[in-house]
Amino acid sequence: MNLDHIKRVYLLGIGGIGMSGLARYFHHLGCEVKGYDKTETDLTQALAQEGIEVIYQDDVSLIPDAYQVLSPETLLIFTPAVPKDLGLKNFFLDRGFTLYKRSEVLGIISASRFTIAVAGTHGKTTTSTMIAHILKDSGYDCSAFLGGISSNYNSNVLYGANNVVVVEADEYDRSFLTLHPNIAVVTSADADHLDIYGDEQHLIDSFNLFLERVVDDGLSIVKKGLPFTGTLSYAKEEVCDAYAKNIRVVSGEFYFDYIGKDDVSLADLHLGIPGLHNVENAVAAITVALALQIDEAAIRQALTSFRGAKRRFEYIVRTATATYIDDYAHHPEELRAFLESMRKLYPSKKLTVIFQPHLFSRTRDFIDGFAEVLGMADELLLMDIYPARELPIEGVNSAWLLDKIDLENKRLVTPAMVLDIVKEEKPDLVVTVGAGDIDRLVKPLKELLQHA
Repeated sequence: MNLDHIKRVYLLGIGGIGMSGLARYFHHLGCEVKGYDKTETDLTQALAQEGIEVIYQDDVSLIPDAYQVLSPETLLIFTPAVPKDLGLKNFFLDRGFTLYKRSEVLGIISASRFTIAVAGTHGKTTTSTMIAHILKDSGYDCSAFLGGISSNYNSNVLYGANNVVVVEADEYDRSFLTLHPNIAVVTSADADHLDIYGDEQHLIDSFNLFLERVVDDGLSIVKKGLPFTGTLSYAKEEVCDAYAKNIRVVSGEFYFDYIGKDDVSLADLHLGIPGLHNVENAVAAITVALALQIDEAAIRQALTSFRGAKRRFEYIVRTATATYIDDYAHHPEELRAFLESMRKLYPSKKLTVIFQPHLFSRTRDFIDGFAEVLGMADELLLMDIYPARELPIEGVNSAWLLDKIDLENKRLVTPAMVLDIVKEEKPDLVVTVGAGDIDRLVKPLKELLQHA
């Protein structure tokens, strides 16, 4: 497929973070872009404001005439998350259209570029966003397709004047196997997406295949301790090819020293976002930047000005009476990293955790891990499981999870109950955590807490 000939693009599942990035990319190129999603969100509203038409009904009569005719100028993209019986999808298939997965299109876009691909079951969004910011802020430049909204640029897609592209490489549905990276980063490989892979070994095998796709003279940067290796290893507080030491919190801000290969040492680096896990992400990002020969002073400045990605350790309220942070963590190890960082930042404060489990299968597969980590809270408000693409699994529910958590102050809640409890108790340290629609609570909680 020659993307240079494309004049119109239709995306099924346009509201997804990856799909919306493609929508914005083609719109930026001057294509006519339209799409469907089942739910209106802040992101789909933003697309509409940018001139991208979005429909929310699975109604083929709403497909514009120009998109109903087979043409090499029309590109149809879908996400595997849309149901197989979606009427719009089958309308196009029945008429002989070729529908491309998001990952296939991303592979085509990046094929002729110098590609920096960041993979991992967690950590990839912040790390890819940080790399892109260092390249942008330093003047090196890049384009980028990110799995979150960059707080520095208020977008999930960045446009550069050079041939470099930073890509968040998604392991879901083996999507990252469409890429041929010049530089690959792997941040983690904890068991996840077992509904796709079946078991942890098949997930690991897929990461190995991803690393094999690095070009012959390329570079692979892999977190130390994973069941595979790359050209370089990295970690926090563990001696390897690149690592952080002397990590410290000063007035709520994280500082550290970077030690790299060939006696490279960058002392007293200031990270613009909090979190022990983000220090480790920064080590990977610095290693990429140094490989591109970006000036050390420019790297230092970019780390300080980095503001992270939306819903990744994002401060919502930070007043004298209340601190409220929102995070996307939805795997036990993500939760552990997040809550450990909260404890390091606020060791003497009571921590109220509002958590929404994501997927019945993930809750079932990692029930004991979730139970252990959620026990780190002082108060837990546990919401119902967000089903996303799944049907319920008998016996798998939040009540089952709650019963396994060794914590005295815990309860099952609805969104309305969350607001009532926060309004009454006025907690001074609150976090919302999860990958479902828990973000709908962010605005009302902000209203309650910033005036507490």
